[in-house]
Amino acid sequence: MHNKTLVAVAVGLGLVALPVLSGCGSDDAKGSAADSRTVTLVSHDSWLVSKSVLRDFEMKSGYQVKVLKSGDAGQAVNKALLTKDNPQGDVFFGVDNTLLSRALDNGLFQSYEPKGSDQVLPQYRVDQGRHRVTPVDTGDICVNYDKAWFSEHKLTPPQSFADLAKPAYKNLLVTENAATSSPGLGFLLGSAAKFGGDHWQDYWTKLKANGVKVVDGWEQAYYQEFSGSSEGRKAGGDRPLVVSYASSPPAEVIYAKKRPGTAPTGVSQGTCFRQTEYAGLLSNAKNTKGGKAFLDFLLTKEFQEDMPLNMFVYPVRQGAAVPPDFTKYGPQAKDPETMPPATIAANRDQWVKSWTSLVLR
Repeated sequence: MHNKTLVAVAVGLGLVALPVLSGCGSDDAKGSAADSRTVTLVSHDSWLVSKSVLRDFEMKSGYQVKVLKSGDAGQAVNKALLTKDNPQGDVFFGVDNTLLSRALDNGLFQSYEPKGSDQVLPQYRVDQGRHRVTPVDTGDICVNYDKAWFSEHKLTPPQSFADLAKPAYKNLLVTENAATSSPGLGFLLGSAAKFGGDHWQDYWTKLKANGVKVVDGWEQAYYQEFSGSSEGRKAGGDRPLVVSYASSPPAEVIYAKKRPGTAPTGVSQGTCFRQTEYAGLLSNAKNTKGGKAFLDFLLTKEFQEDMPLNMFVYPVRQGAAVPPDFTKYGPQAKDPETMPPATIAANRDQWVKSWTSLVLR
C-alpha cells in the first residue's frame, strides 16, 4: 500500500501496451494453462512477500507462484478490467475500497470464500453472500508532517482537516491528484466524509486559497515535494506537509541506514481515511483450483503477519501479530474517516469531476 501511486479513474487513460503471457492464444494452450501447477498473481507494484513465506506456500500446496506486476493500483485494476475475458492471471490483489465497486460492477471476479474468511475482522468484510473479493489488508491515508521543519519554525503541526485550511499552514501542503492517485482520491473521500457530500467543495475552495499544491502521484509528492522524506530532502522538497500513509513514518525508520530514535515524520491523526485492499479469483481464470489455494494462503496467519514490514499495511485477520517497530512508528488512526462502499460507488466519479473542475482550473 505504501508505494502505490497513480489511480486512473477512467479505463484506458493512456495505458501502456499490455504484456502477453505465453500460451493464451489457442484452446490447447488454455487447456494446458488450466492444468498448470503455476498460479499467476496479478497485482500492483507494491506487492511484496518474504521469500521464505512464499516458498512455504509453494512447498505445501505444490503450486509455483508467478507474479505479474501491472503498475500502480489504478493501472493494475484497469488493465485487469480490459483483459477480464482472457485474464493475464488467476488471482488479482490490490483493488481497494475507493475503486472496489468498479471492479465488482464490471464482473472482474468470480465467487469464492477462502478458508480463514471467518477469521477476518468484521469491519473489513464486504460483499457478504457473494464473496467475490476477500479483504487482505488495511491502512490509513493521512497527512504526514516534517517534524524538524515544524520544530525549527516553532509551529504546531496541523491535526485536523480544518487545520490545513488555516493561514498558519499556507503553502505548506502537497497532495496528489484525486483523478490519478490512490491517496489523492482517499484524501478527497476523507474530506467528503468529514464535511459531507454537499460541503466538501467549500473545504477545497479554502485549501486552494491556502496554497495547496497538487501533483500527479504519490512518488512525486512524497519523494520530490515533501521536505520530510529522505529523498525529498535530497531533491530540495520544500513542502513540510504531504498526503501519504500512517505507515510512512515506520518506513522512514526501517529503511534508514541508521535507525533514529524517533521517526523524522509524524502523522496528523485527524486527517486520516481508512483504506482496505482486497483480492479475488479472476473471472475466466485458467487455474481456478490454484487460485483458490492462493487466496486461502493470503488469509493464513503466516502471510498476514508477514505483510506489515513488506507492504507496510495492517493485517485484517484476528489475532495476527504486528511487529513492534510498525506499531511504534505507524499506529493506526484511532478515529479515521470511513465511507460505505455503496456511497463511494454512487458519488466517486462525480466528486472527482467536481474536484478537478474546482481545484485544477
